[in-house]
Amino acid sequence: MDRLKAMANFVRINESGSLSSAAEATGQSVASLVRSLAALEQHLGVRLLNRTTRRMALTVEGEEYLAWSRRMLADFDDMEQRLEGRDGVARGLLRITAPVEFGQRYVAPLVNGFLQQHPAITAELHFNDQVVPLLDERLDLALRIGHLPDSGLLARQVGATRLVTCASPAYLEGAPALEHPLQLSEHPCIASAAQGRQWHYRQDGKELTAQVTTRLICNQVRAVAAACIQGLGVTRLLHYQIADALASGQLVRILTNFEPADLPIHLVYPHSLQLSPRVRTFVEWASAQLPASVPDPRLE
Repeated sequence: MDRLKAMANFVRINESGSLSSAAEATGQSVASLVRSLAALEQHLGVRLLNRTTRRMALTVEGEEYLAWSRRMLADFDDMEQRLEGRDGVARGLLRITAPVEFGQRYVAPLVNGFLQQHPAITAELHFNDQVVPLLDERLDLALRIGHLPDSGLLARQVGATRLVTCASPAYLEGAPALEHPLQLSEHPCIASAAQGRQWHYRQDGKELTAQVTTRLICNQVRAVAAACIQGLGVTRLLHYQIADALASGQLVRILTNFEPADLPIHLVYPHSLQLSPRVRTFVEWASAQLPASVPDPRLE
């Protein structure tokens, strides 16, 4: 049994969600993957997956072995890339994660330009609004918005954003006065699912919480912004998410004197001594490109 291949197959089966999807992704047959998994379980002496015709579920041992396998495969890939990169050419697969809206607006175009200049590199983009552990998911780097917890990862700031409150000119024309966050209770509000019904502001250096009446709650930023543009009420989003609508006049920024502090935008990646050439090259590229791409929330 090729233990490394069996380990990689096991990870792919779990990432794909089914044997048939894993077979398609790896170019192997379902029967071949079944044999690989069975041989791995026999070698380890434990069951890794409970399987029926309809679903699969990791056992406790399977969860532990999956996390370990991901780390081992990532280390294996990194070693290969470091050795292959000694000729000065960055090559290999680059795996990046970012929040969905930020990833679509800024990371995807950035990576496209990077790939055009580095033909030996391929990329996988994983856009997810949840914080994904880099090592466990075999990811090379992440774009993170907000203050970072202490960790063994390195971070390089590439911009900043902040939560801004806004409404359409048509809505504001006929709405009650809105000069203080506590007056939001008199207005219909459109909230992203992550914010809920309590919006936090800052007044005289102290936090101020406003209870809002939500007319619409949605888990998609673009739908929230569209509802606000159509005059449904007041919303609160990150500046980069609505910078175009603010610049065009479709939305008007309000309550600016109460906005909370900026949220840093970081590139997060493993310790520099462990960086493969492809990651190091991308970090330098992105650090030069992103600050000019992300709109500055202090300029409007």
